[in-house]
Amino acid sequence: MKLLKFDIIDSTNTYGKTNFDTLEDKTAIAADRQTHGKGRFNRVWVSENSENIYLSLILKPKNTQHIANFTQYMSVAAAKVLEEYDVVPRIKWPNDVLINHKKICGILSEGVLKNNKFEGLVLGIGINLNCDEQTIKNIDKPATSLNIETGEKINKEEFLKKLLKTFFENYEKAAECGFECFRQEYLGYADFLGKQIYIQNNDNDEKKQYFARDIDNQGNLVVVDEQNNEKVILSGDLIY
Repeated sequence: MKLLKFDIIDSTNTYGKTNFDTLEDKTAIAADRQTHGKGRFNRVWVSENSENIYLSLILKPKNTQHIANFTQYMSVAAAKVLEEYDVVPRIKWPNDVLINHKKICGILSEGVLKNNKFEGLVLGIGINLNCDEQTIKNIDKPATSLNIETGEKINKEEFLKKLLKTFFENYEKAAECGFECFRQEYLGYADFLGKQIYIQNNDNDEKKQYFARDIDNQGNLVVVDEQNNEKVILSGDLIY
């Protein structure tokens, strides 16, 4: 694994996509600050605090069949590391990590195509490690930070090393067998199953209500609609 560090960058994901051809598999790109941090559905990820994690990984596995599941694999890796700080992380499908029902971690994957051929993935993650209360209050959705949850300042470099080690120790296995090989770990962090939920495809779409029944072996959400019909949800924003 190779680690590239920047003091400031527009977006670690954008850098990864722009330089994808010249970067090796397992290259990690970390920045102290981002001027244009990105989240899912074109949302902005606040990236002004140098004490938080802003990270992207260049992933070029030989087997790309299961590469879409790497966002969920990363959510499990992040939850494992967070547990080491005596907090109780939970995963909200597909890959948000929460503590006390507040978001602490967001993950964004962007595929790279060349001549209509899938070349690999840029996998980005942002984790709130050290934030003040006012910054958290200014975020438009319920959010938190690890220092707020623990009452202690978090060593960013130590956390980053743990995260990279945890992600890459089973990287090849996850690439070969996909979601099925870490499904039980994922389910252990999931707290939305057996509940009434809403799914929204973007911020402007209507919310649709379902009962969350299961996660299948591909990482899709299995739900039951109001007419008691089972349905498989491939993507969307889950809302409690």
